Amino acid sequence: MSTELVIIIAAVLLLLVLLYNTVISKRNQVNNAFASIDAILKKRYDLLPNLIETVKAYMQHEKSTLTEITELRAKATKGTLGDNEKIELNNKLGQALRSVSIAVENYPELKANTNFLQLQAAMNEVEEQLSAARRAFNAAATSYNNAVQMFPTNIIAGIFGFKARTLFEANETERKNIDAGAMFRQ
Repeated sequence: MSTELVIIIAAVLLLLVLLYNTVISKRNQVNNAFASIDAILKKRYDLLPNLIETVKAYMQHEKSTLTEITELRAKATKGTLGDNEKIELNNKLGQALRSVSIAVENYPELKANTNFLQLQAAMNEVEEQLSAARRAFNAAATSYNNAVQMFPTNIIAGIFGFKARTLFEANETERKNIDAGAMFRQ
């Protein structure tokens, strides 16, 4: 075997290792970003029982929404959900929490409750963190998806079975303008 052939083979192997490591690095960034979302969701789940108990005494008419939030939290904390199931469940939970936030307007004594105000501020902070974590996840997932789908790393991705990740997107309900008047008439 000639020296040139050994150098060419070594260069090709080095290139394959670099491409493989690039895809692995991007996949790990996506997993890390998703784990950050999980950590923030844990904070959200920990706040929910306190928020529900505080709101429950005032909001008898919204009992079904509070029950839904409790059920969604219970499902989410079981830890047996896949990534797409987590995304769907947390979209539903976010929608239910927005309903409670809007319904609070009908209860001036609740809006004045110090405990509720602290919980609401904490929940708003968690929601902002969650929004930022979702943006970070989407950036990491886009970079990873590009590596999985673009030449030459797509060859490595195909050989080793790497699959593109789903991005967080606003669902149809979240994209619509809120009709607060209709919500208050219910």
